[in-house]
Amino acid sequence: MPPLPLQSDWAFVVGNLDLLLVGTGVTVALTAASILLGFLLGFPAGAVEVYGRGPLKRAVETAGVVLRGTPLLVIIILLFFGLSVSSSAFVTATIALGLRSAAYQSQIFRGALQSVDEGQLEAARAVGMGRLQAIRSVVVPQALRRSVPGFQNEFTIVLKDTSIAIVIGLGELLTVGQNLYQGGQSTAALEIFLTVSLIYFVLTFVTNRSLDYVDDHFSIPGGERA
Repeated sequence: MPPLPLQSDWAFVVGNLDLLLVGTGVTVALTAASILLGFLLGFPAGAVEVYGRGPLKRAVETAGVVLRGTPLLVIIILLFFGLSVSSSAFVTATIALGLRSAAYQSQIFRGALQSVDEGQLEAARAVGMGRLQAIRSVVVPQALRRSVPGFQNEFTIVLKDTSIAIVIGLGELLTVGQNLYQGGQSTAALEIFLTVSLIYFVLTFVTNRSLDYVDDHFSIPGGERA
């Protein structure tokens, strides 16, 4: 059978745009869930690295080094095929991406916490606040605001890293794109992946512009950013 004419390739992409949008929805959901898990684990880990001591601090630091030094592909395969943490590809990918993101977010928040002048903590203690209360009420709000630029970069990285979930068959954007052209229904491989790339770009651009607005809105007047 002769190849389909070139002009039909884009028509094939348009005709299957609904499938690509479904994959896009999975990618967005996976990104959001992974970032949330990374935040819930990464912020406490960053605080432990700054204010903790003893075995707990060493354990957190070691876990972070291991996760940052292990390729994400290896983490996903280990969790899905080795440890079998879940029969769901989505849940496994979320855990893998979340753990990896937590290791990097911990460093973002560690730097943000350390950027708050120590004198502010001492001043809070001087007016009667306990150590934990001073950290929670004085240091943390400033640290969160200063961490937005670093968090913005991490969000973009996690968004693009969701494509690695293709190795466990999760139907995210890249997987859907690959399945379309591998099905032998069209010669539109280039057009499909150009469309997939465009969707990734739009998601990244919208996310970055939104976080730029958040950064400008919540930036500390006259303060330095982390």
